[in-house]
Parts: sequence; structure tokens; C-alpha cells
Amino acid sequence: QVQLVESGGGLVQPGGSLNLSCDASESNFSAYAMGWYRQAPGKQRKLVAFINIGGSTNYADNVKGRFTISRDNAKNMVYLQMTSLKPEDSDVYYCNKAPPGVVWGKGTLVTVSS
Repeated sequence: QVQLVESGGGLVQPGGSLNLSCDASESNFSAYAMGWYRQAPGKQRKLVAFINIGGSTNYADNVKGRFTISRDNAKNMVYLQMTSLKPEDSDVYYCNKAPPGVVWGKGTLVTVSS
């Protein structure tokens, strides 16, 4: 059974930074592209960034230049470095394969507010 455990969220002031982590107990982890997604209450999850098996990355337009996705295949970990945070970045953030599998973790809440 796949398990995805996100951590690192919290309350941060505008302009601040957060580093999200995802522990993915996915067998053959290195064979999958992985992504970070966000979801607001009552809305669909949206892809924020993904990283391919070769390490190439892609970002949503509204986070380009501010967020950085990375992975550590030896540890089955995916990371999202978030800088220059804005109030509109506030959401619950999830990791999953890209495209996503059916199993989701609980996510980690990011709140950007003064």
C-alpha cells in the first residue's frame, strides 16, 4: 500500500519561506515522476510543480522563480522549497505521482498571512 506523508507546512509572513517534504513509501519510487499539488476548500487539486525521473522540472506559472521541487531517490523523498511566499499561496499542499495515483496523503497546510 502506497503511503504519502507530507510535512513542513505552517504559518509564515508574506515574503517568507517554507520547505515542504514528502515521504513516499512507493516501491520503485525512482521510476515515477513526482509532483506537488495544492487544494483550497471545495476546489479541485491543482498541480504546482513536478519533477521527472531524469530530474527535469516544471512549474505552474504563478510559482515560477519562487518554488523549487527536488527529489532524493535514495530516500524516497520529494521536496518543495517555497520562497517569496504570498497570501495567495495559502492552501493544503500534497505530493503524489505525476499524473497522480488514487492514494493521497493528508497534506500539509501552508498559511501565508501577516
